[in-house]
Amino acid sequence: MQHTRIFLAGDSSVTSRPRSMAPMVGWGQVLQLFVQGAEVVNAARAGSSSRSFLERGRLAWILENIAPGDLLLISFGLIDMKPGDGRFTEPFGDYQWFLRQYALGVRERGAHPVFVTSHERRVFDGYGNMRRPLGLYPTAMRELAMGLSVPLIDLNEWSVAWWRQAGPEGTKELFLYLEPGEHPNYPDGIADNTHLRGHGAMECARFVAGEMCAKGLLTPEYFRNLDARIPETAVEFLDDHVFEQLTKERVGGRATMAGNGASI
Repeated sequence: MQHTRIFLAGDSSVTSRPRSMAPMVGWGQVLQLFVQGAEVVNAARAGSSSRSFLERGRLAWILENIAPGDLLLISFGLIDMKPGDGRFTEPFGDYQWFLRQYALGVRERGAHPVFVTSHERRVFDGYGNMRRPLGLYPTAMRELAMGLSVPLIDLNEWSVAWWRQAGPEGTKELFLYLEPGEHPNYPDGIADNTHLRGHGAMECARFVAGEMCAKGLLTPEYFRNLDARIPETAVEFLDDHVFEQLTKERVGGRATMAGNGASI
């Protein structure tokens, strides 16, 4: 197998988390558990929209480092929907325009773009019915994927089916719900309807890897553990200072590639 890298561009649902934020986990943080013979370079950044990730030089860093045959998984939407801070995009306007820049930029370098719709937030009404606050962003990404012939992994639709099956209580085991005193990083407890814990993130990563395999984005020998039970103890967290260093480095014009192995 030739040495291939899988770059990730996305927001907090994708990014790797430092040890100080455990047990919060992005699905990109654990994608390497399902991939072998390819390096996962997780350049996703918490708080990023498709607009801000590009405008702050993070896409430029990827385009400076990506090589022919590499993949770029692109997953935005959770932050694009938030007004203010120069991050908001309209689903069928600048959201699609920015995503197009990612896809075309990667293709110009002989690499392969892949769109991944964002997993849905955990929002239920008083009757236990699940809501879909991401609205039209997944639809806009699906439309653009078809128009550009970019492979699409529909994590959003898959997650909606899982969240609905798990219900209002079951989903608390997937998302970052902690009682006071349950974890030292969150002494007062937390009820987070956006970010996942280890099990939820690992199952999202398993789905993404499985779809990559099924769609032939990489040949089957690049994948592992697609049917294996993996304990949450397998999740690795970087020390905070390493995390901060990599975050600062991964801006266009100032970056050097990380070494072998999974990266944030």
